[in-house]
Amino acid sequence: MIQWDMVITYLPALLKGALVTIEVSLLTLVIATIAGTFMALMRMSNNRFIRTFAFIYVWIMRGTPLLLILFFVYYAFPSWGITLPAFAAAVLAMSLNSTAYKCEIIRSGISAIPKGQTESAIAIGMSYWQVFRRIILPQATRIVLPPYMSNAILLVKNSALVSVITVSDLMLNSQQIYSATYRPVEILGTAGVLYLIMTSCLMLFQNWAEKKLSYYSR
Repeated sequence: MIQWDMVITYLPALLKGALVTIEVSLLTLVIATIAGTFMALMRMSNNRFIRTFAFIYVWIMRGTPLLLILFFVYYAFPSWGITLPAFAAAVLAMSLNSTAYKCEIIRSGISAIPKGQTESAIAIGMSYWQVFRRIILPQATRIVLPPYMSNAILLVKNSALVSVITVSDLMLNSQQIYSATYRPVEILGTAGVLYLIMTSCLMLFQNWAEKKLSYYSR
């Protein structure tokens, strides 16, 4: 029998962990989006050195597990004199990994814009940054939104891995509670519902954003 009173008892602790999960995910999303945009521009640069550096970064980060990157930042960085709190290490590791995926998503969107539009805008006197902000970015946003949001949802789910470096997120709090109570069904079930709520919010935002962008593109 499911003990609902246990769910109510430990719900505050699970919600506290869910808040940490949201914080880690949002910080990672913001950092990775900004860094990924710059990395995408580097991948498309005419400078061979910059383009190669960006390619190698993306190749390494996409080709290695997030768990390994988490361990490396938290356990290997101290040997270089860089010791980070668990929360900061988690955000850094997830940002390093997510930046590579955001880079490729954003690059694909920018590459889909016909070059003739950029050339025409430059021909009438617009700077490259004006072209990027007024012409490329609005169109690329509509293209990258679905894969970008899918990656954001995946990021929230992957954030459960930060529990292995002692970040008190939803996953770690759940593990500690069911280890002490021996009631994994109630605790893990509740954690699953909370994860589902978080990812569902992102799905709803994606649907809303797609409708808005579709309306303005008419």
